[in-house]
Amino acid sequence: MSGLDRIRKAARKDKSLRFTSLMHHMTVDLLRDSYQTLKRDAAPGVDDVTWQRYGEQREERLANLQERVQSGRYRAMPSKRIWIPKADGRKRPIGIAVLEDKIVQQAVVQLLNQIYEETFLGFSYGFRPKRHQHKALDAIWVGVTQRKVDWVLDADIRGFFDAIDHAWLMKFVEHRIADPGLIRLIRNWLRAGVSEDGQWSKTTIGTPQGAVISPLLANIYLHYVLDLWVNKWRKGARGDVIIVRYADDWITGFQYRNEAEQFLQALRERLAKFGLELHPEKTRLLEFGRFAADNRSKRREGKPETFDFLGFTHICGKTRKQNRFTVRRKTIAQRLRTKVREIREEMLRRRHVPVPDQGKWLRSVLQGHLNYYAVPGNKQSLDAFRTQVMRGWFHALRRRSQTARKLTWDRFKRLVRTWLPTAKIKHPYPSQRLCVG
Repeated sequence: MSGLDRIRKAARKDKSLRFTSLMHHMTVDLLRDSYQTLKRDAAPGVDDVTWQRYGEQREERLANLQERVQSGRYRAMPSKRIWIPKADGRKRPIGIAVLEDKIVQQAVVQLLNQIYEETFLGFSYGFRPKRHQHKALDAIWVGVTQRKVDWVLDADIRGFFDAIDHAWLMKFVEHRIADPGLIRLIRNWLRAGVSEDGQWSKTTIGTPQGAVISPLLANIYLHYVLDLWVNKWRKGARGDVIIVRYADDWITGFQYRNEAEQFLQALRERLAKFGLELHPEKTRLLEFGRFAADNRSKRREGKPETFDFLGFTHICGKTRKQNRFTVRRKTIAQRLRTKVREIREEMLRRRHVPVPDQGKWLRSVLQGHLNYYAVPGNKQSLDAFRTQVMRGWFHALRRRSQTARKLTWDRFKRLVRTWLPTAKIKHPYPSQRLCVG
């Protein structure tokens, strides 16, 4: 049995065990495995060292890194801050760590996952091994259709990653981790600060989005702040309560409106205790479930509202054959439009690239989209996306030259058949993969 397996076995056997000796597992082999799992084409940090450049003297560098980690001489470097455009026009800060920090962080994640995978609750899905987004989507679908859910709370924490309180986070970590070397590493990363345009700034709260360790630290924080609390709260509820969380994005379903309102008030108070707050514009309580359409029709309030979760708009609907309640899911319209616009702009930049190269790139992009969004009931959105991509490619090809303007739609369709995959449903119905008992 490997060292990591022994850690997991001990964590499974005793849910309250504090681990006092973990640093001896930080071997060169573990660091090498961590290096291999990192993205090869990721942007470098403030030291400009790429994955390929580090690999030129990999063994010597890893041996030196391991010695510094074990001796306490290792020091984290500031993250390089860049800004990524969001769909709503705003920008999101991303912190890019240097490669050696990524390697050590990935090694620590592998160690801590052995403990926290036996600690985290079943309704937590984000950034956990073998608990991908579609499993969270399945859980929402099955929970709403198989449980007594009539109200849905769509909650959003304002600037969660930037608001994590370091003192509380370290208290939560120390519930299970008592190895001083590992605690020192985590404090080191939290205090490393950020560098923007050559200027260093101190970080007293928050954890950089983009850091390898950040998703795990965020899950630890929300496990103690939210998950354990919700699990206890719903045991005292009169009606059914479901919850599915993916990182800081989660959906809670209720049988009774008054309990949903009580929960929302208690949730605000709970989050405030730990330095967090709900986003007032993105947090909504809506009537949603098998009786929502009939109830709203009687009150002449129109169709039930919808909510967005993990790229899909969730809609109250009916099955075609049996006319039973179901949850329809379609690609969020704004995301679809944004993605189409980005692809069209990139196609125009690539219009002078050889057509086969354009086709290979487009096939990869389209296939990636289909692999995620090809869920039952979303065929119309898939077809619309593919059609818009086709039109964008046709437009780009006709702008290559005066001769290219003579390209006909019939000739272009031959290129489409050669390079672009058709839109087909790839995922099974959620009830085939998951059943809520």
